[in-house]
Amino acid sequence: MVIGDASIAALPRTSGVYIFQGEGTLPLYIGKSVDIRSRVMSHLRTPDEARMMAQTRRIDFIETAGEIGALLLESRMIKEQSPLFNQRLRRIKTLCSVRVLQTAAGAVPEIVDSKSVNLGSTPALYGLFSSAHSANAKLKELAQQHLLCLSVLGLEKTSKRGCFGLQIKTCLGACVGKEDRHTHDARLLSALVDLQVEVWPFSGSVDLVEERDGWIQRHRVNNWCYLGTQCSKTGEKSKLPELKPHEFDLDSYKILVKPLMLGHVKVEVVDP
Repeated sequence: MVIGDASIAALPRTSGVYIFQGEGTLPLYIGKSVDIRSRVMSHLRTPDEARMMAQTRRIDFIETAGEIGALLLESRMIKEQSPLFNQRLRRIKTLCSVRVLQTAAGAVPEIVDSKSVNLGSTPALYGLFSSAHSANAKLKELAQQHLLCLSVLGLEKTSKRGCFGLQIKTCLGACVGKEDRHTHDARLLSALVDLQVEVWPFSGSVDLVEERDGWIQRHRVNNWCYLGTQCSKTGEKSKLPELKPHEFDLDSYKILVKPLMLGHVKVEVVDP
């Protein structure tokens, strides 16, 4: 390993993004931490990362005022620069979700995608999936766990003898009238509740404000999409490429949904 001592000594004990640089122009690895120095040192002590360490020539870093800024910046940089040792992140062009239709027969799940519905503002959607196949696989998994009928869910052809699950006792008989349909549907909705996609709780863009020792960063977000950051220290305002109407970013959603819905971040509404 030929990382310079000065490169390691310069690492701060604050939040931000760190970059392992090799011989080329593109980074080897990009990570984030609330304590950059501590996290980088853990990489240096990890035997499984010896190959990456052997190629590293310098360690750069970008400080942020808080953890949310570090997470958003890390996600953005990985997508833009595709480091060799990072898991590849990409903007999925079409995301899928499950919507439950209330029909005369009862509740029936259907797969919808981000081309037909606005994932950030449509209520009663469950799960975010990269394909309809993945969404259906999740429904089948939930059916097995909660003794739901694949035929009733539209995942298996109906027959007079009932679904295959009825024969192997993974269905309680909603397909042949042995189980009340309302009871079955209530169990379906209960099984889906942990997957509910949160609706964007504002009418437009907001700034998420992080502050450290008088340093303020405002991260602009709309419809769960990260739009850029304004920094009081540098006076700069970063801006991401314009998003198409109703575009939804899965990585930003995962980063932002918990702190926003639990009120763990300061929010400033942006004037229209």
